[in-house]
Amino acid sequence: MTRRPFFRLTLAACLAATGLASHAQEWPSRKPITLVVPFAAGGSTDSTARLLAERLSKELGQQVIVDNKAGAGSNIGSAYVAKSAADGYTLLFATSTIATNVTLYKSMGFDLRKDLVPVSQVALIPNVLTVNNDLPAKSLQEFVDHVQKKKGPVNYGSAGSGSASHLSGALFNSMAKGDMQHVAYKGGAPANTDLIGGQIQAVFSPLVEVMPFIEGGKLRALGVTTKARSQRLPNVPAIAESLPGFEVSLWNGVLTPAATPPAVVARLATAIQKVTQEPAFRKALSDQGSTPVGNGPVEFKKILDQEIDKWGNLVKISGATVE
Repeated sequence: MTRRPFFRLTLAACLAATGLASHAQEWPSRKPITLVVPFAAGGSTDSTARLLAERLSKELGQQVIVDNKAGAGSNIGSAYVAKSAADGYTLLFATSTIATNVTLYKSMGFDLRKDLVPVSQVALIPNVLTVNNDLPAKSLQEFVDHVQKKKGPVNYGSAGSGSASHLSGALFNSMAKGDMQHVAYKGGAPANTDLIGGQIQAVFSPLVEVMPFIEGGKLRALGVTTKARSQRLPNVPAIAESLPGFEVSLWNGVLTPAATPPAVVARLATAIQKVTQEPAFRKALSDQGSTPVGNGPVEFKKILDQEIDKWGNLVKISGATVE
């Protein structure tokens, strides 16, 4: 290589590095950041996203605005972000649903592994097995026995085919070798309404959605789907204590378009990590039954790859389909 071409290559590399550093220093001074929530406003995911946006605004010195783009099991909002400008100003607040959808849908409208970059997980959320108060089974082990010995009909409701509540129930039924019947609803709220009313016998709901019913005595909590017990319900066993190996952990986290400058991704991850360490933020999540995470891009990517495989297997076990 002659000196002139070598000099040009070196200069180009220096200019590129300078450009990235300059962009990272400038970001996010130019305009507000949009945090897209691919679910309707008012739900548990939306609430957590708004909690994060409020604190990120202070940490980054720039307003972070939540924009709800619901539909197609989160695919509409996720695809919108995947196709947005990769400048750090459009972010996705995703949930474990996005990993499930890789197997559940023939086409998501984007390629999760290629079109989006994981930044940081924000929280882990357990599902909790709740039953109607009239069900004879008063404990987790009694419920497992009830299902295994088919002592009576057990219809379990879910937020829809392929939802986390559906997959949790399907895995439980498979491991218990039971005969539970799945009843799909258009959301968790109507499923829990029918559970309270006695039309169905069980639901595996996100803890944050049913804590008021548990605390109010309208539903009985028998087990959580995470590997360990929840600090929010320390007296409620993990389902794995009766069915070893059972685990379904929900999560949420932030992703960006794939070509977002690494320096911007790194700065954003650092900001999220700081927020997840704030006592007030941690308490707010703990009150919901969630556990703060705040990992980095490399770790989150490794987890996401594992989650795509895990949720894919659960979809196959459940036989879930999207109409």
